[in-house]
This record gives sequence, structure tokens and C-alpha cells, in this order.
Amino acid sequence: MRTTKLLATAGLLGASALTALLGAGTAFAGSGDSGTSGDDKAPTEAGTSFRTAQEVEQGRRATAGASTGDYLYWSFPADAGQRPTVRATVKLPDSAARPSGATWRIDVYDGLRRRQSCMYGTQSRAAAPDATSVGLSCTLRTVRAWSEQWANDPLPGTYYIRLTAATLTPSDQGLPVSAEVEVTSKEVGGSSAVDGSLAAPLVPGSTTEEAAAASDDASDEENGSSTGQALATGEPEDGWSSGWWSDRWVWTAAGGILAALAGIGGYALTRGTGRPSRVPPGM
Repeated sequence: MRTTKLLATAGLLGASALTALLGAGTAFAGSGDSGTSGDDKAPTEAGTSFRTAQEVEQGRRATAGASTGDYLYWSFPADAGQRPTVRATVKLPDSAARPSGATWRIDVYDGLRRRQSCMYGTQSRAAAPDATSVGLSCTLRTVRAWSEQWANDPLPGTYYIRLTAATLTPSDQGLPVSAEVEVTSKEVGGSSAVDGSLAAPLVPGSTTEEAAAASDDASDEENGSSTGQALATGEPEDGWSSGWWSDRWVWTAAGGILAALAGIGGYALTRGTGRPSRVPPGM
């Protein structure tokens, strides 16, 4: 009876602790959800190069008016553990001035301007003669907190979206179109977590800004004044996590608790009931 009570109590405590850990992990992961509602602060134009790419937050829908033949650029931040999906919609002009057989394409580049492959999605699509819009999508691989230098893995930092018409006839050049772009991410969790992290996210210009800030601080010290330096833009709302959290922590803690419970149960089952009554005390 005593052993049964001990095992029941230990099992109840373990189940309660495991439930609390799982709940905490789910709440923490949910707090990092990149999806937001509304289109406030969303850009209404696009850049024409990597340097002039318009920044867009994840969960916001960016819009832009352009002409066929233009290259449209946007940028967004992606952190470790996220699997970004880029969706783009190109609204074509009326049938009288619609491009004939134009093929639209969307490409995604990382902070080092390396083109990232899509896990799945329709990266390019030819516009049908009677189509009023063309939809494109690209789901990237999961962003890793760290990778080998020779690898082309997605890493935390700024990502660039390029939307353009890949094939056009001379008569199709310069026709008005409008584009919409939206980026969402899925939090993958510990299944893709790796040991290690980058010294800094791949945000173009951050090193230059840090050097400029250090130079300004040195000159301010000489002049006896102090001024602040603005941080680089293109950062997630909650800052860069660099992969310090993953749900592997939860499962590691849960495994430790279960191992401890197994040890207590094994000891309770094998320790016996003490000295038999038939054995004299001195033996």
C-alpha cells in the first residue's frame, strides 16, 4: 500500500510538472508568432534595387504600382526557427492592354544576396490570356541559428524579395500593373534547432553603422559631448533571438523528470519491506 501511494504521488507530481513545462513552452512559442493583423505602416511602393528595397514587417501586406518590365524589391527580417512564406499577387490591366503570355517570377535572397531555394510554392507562373491577376508563392527552408561557411542555409537577418516579369515582348513593356506582397512565418521549434549562433544577424550595413557609431563616440568623447546613434532597421519586433530558445528545452526537462520518476519507482519496488520478523535482531 505504501509503495502504491508513493508511485501514485510521484506520477501525479510528474504529470503536473510536465503539463506546466509544455504549457510554458507553447505560450513562449506563441508569443513569437509573426502574424499580425492590419496593414498599418505597410509600404505602398517598392524599391528598384537591393539598396532601395522597401522594408515590410511580417504579417503586413505591401502594395506597389509599377509597369511591366520593372524590378520590384522589398525586404523583411527573419529569425532563427522561422519558416517564411512569401506570397505575391500581380493585378494585370484590362484585356485591351494585357500583356500577352508574360511570365511573372518571385525570388528571395538572404542578407548576403544569395538566392534561396523554395521548399514548395509556385515561384513563377505565366499569365493566362483571360487572367486578371497572377498569384505566386515561395516557402523557404527553416532559418537556422548557425551554419557552416560553405553552406547556403538560410540564416537570421534581412531577406529580399524581387518580383518581376521574366518574359515580355516589346509590345508588353511599360503597361501598368499593381502588386501585393505579404510575408508570414511558421515557428518550427526544436526539430530544426542547432547548437551555436551567429555573432550578429546578416543585416546589410550593420557593421558599417557600428563602425560609424564607434567613430562618433570617440569624437564625442574628445569634444566632451554625447550623442546617440540609431540602430539598424529591419529587426523583428521582439529583437533577434539568435536561436537561444527552442522547445527542446521542454522535452529535455520532461525527460529528466520521467527519468527521476523511473528511478524512484524502481527503488520503491526493489528495496523490500525491511528485516523479516523471523530473523533475530543481532543477525
